Amino acid sequence: MGPYANVRVSVEDHVATLEIDHPPVNAIDRETFEGLRAAFHEAVADGRVKAIVLAGARQRFVAGADIHELAAMAGAQGAQEMATATHALFLTIERSPKPVIAAISGRFCMGGGNELAMACHIRIAEENVQFAQREIRLGLIPGWGATQRLPRLVGLGKAVELILTGDAIDAQEAHRIGLINAIVPVGSAVHEAKAMAGRLASLSSVALAKALDAIYTGLDVGYEEGLAHEIACFGEMAETEDMREGLRAFLEKREPAFKDR
Repeated sequence: MGPYANVRVSVEDHVATLEIDHPPVNAIDRETFEGLRAAFHEAVADGRVKAIVLAGARQRFVAGADIHELAAMAGAQGAQEMATATHALFLTIERSPKPVIAAISGRFCMGGGNELAMACHIRIAEENVQFAQREIRLGLIPGWGATQRLPRLVGLGKAVELILTGDAIDAQEAHRIGLINAIVPVGSAVHEAKAMAGRLASLSSVALAKALDAIYTGLDVGYEEGLAHEIACFGEMAETEDMREGLRAFLEKREPAFKDR
């Protein structure tokens, strides 16, 4: 796979690790954005890959948008074009049929970096990371999805508070309110994310994709339609070899050997 602008990619044991490497703070400028988009699409298309880890180089996650590019935006049209392109990529990440885990390291996960993390399915953060949506303090609002994803993750009241104040919270509070899934020691986020991705990669990729489909489709269409979609997905899984293997393995008291079909 690759090479990609400012993104390093490795694949090991069915896990692709995409590491954003744009010194000094891994900000997402146009070149890095295109590199990430190309790398992610290829990871999803790669038959070897069953789970994806998204990380930042040099013990930093992602600083968010390049401030110089924000300052140079050509009015409303330029801002909307940037936001539209970013929304498309983040939706691709969120709707990936392969689980995506954010490995969050460094001192800060703020602005667009936090929005990128929220687009991932699972977030693992080191214990010293602080989280915030600082856009309000720049005379802006979040434009990469925080106004929609943050309330879904932490609840309306807390999301409104964080977006309107721009206040930072530590990893412990982020975990308490549901913004992140796990806290790990400094220096271990990538290792722990790869370990979790490896556990997921040992499961049926068909079942993983159907579970993600049921969850995120349900969020879009509403409760009753979501339940109906779950029924349809459940029925489709009943036709798979992996379901039959999983049930046989359970009855025979052994580990299943999934074939991803």
